[in-house]
Amino acid sequence: MDHRATEPASAVIGYPAVPEFHKLDNERQVFFYEQDFYVLSNFSSFEVEWSGFTFKTSEHLYHWLRFTLSDLPGAQLIAGKVKNARSAHDAFKLAQQEQRFQVGDWDFQKIAFMREILREKANQHEYVRRKLLATDDRELIEDSWRDDFWGWGPNRDGQNMLGKLWMEIRAELRGSREVGQQ
Repeated sequence: MDHRATEPASAVIGYPAVPEFHKLDNERQVFFYEQDFYVLSNFSSFEVEWSGFTFKTSEHLYHWLRFTLSDLPGAQLIAGKVKNARSAHDAFKLAQQEQRFQVGDWDFQKIAFMREILREKANQHEYVRRKLLATDDRELIEDSWRDDFWGWGPNRDGQNMLGKLWMEIRAELRGSREVGQQ
């Protein structure tokens, strides 16, 4: 009998069987806007390669896509500025200021693109994969008090799309590991 089947996933990959809790973390939930699981934030400093380009953060890439896919005059200039922004926060601010230049149907595309961005971030960085898998089966929540679409927002009742996408990626990673172990 394989004893690992009864252990938490974190114990199998070299983390302690008892998860550490930070801030609001508990046995059922992980909050990743800041604290120990900040690596799951789009603002964390993990470069992401995409279509032959390297982006400082997944936040840079996400906002770059908003403009590079647009055929509006000036959109490509904005895309370049977003890509080269000094920080994820600067990329975000610039994208918010210039959103009139973004591709017209961005709201219909953004979840699919974010899923791919997160998948690439996890595939390109072992540390991100390990931290994600160390969350075991806990619900992942972007603890953003501002954003009630990607996070849970000021009233803690937002959509938490970023957390949901990370949970999808985590399930994919587990599925690929299980296939590889057979």
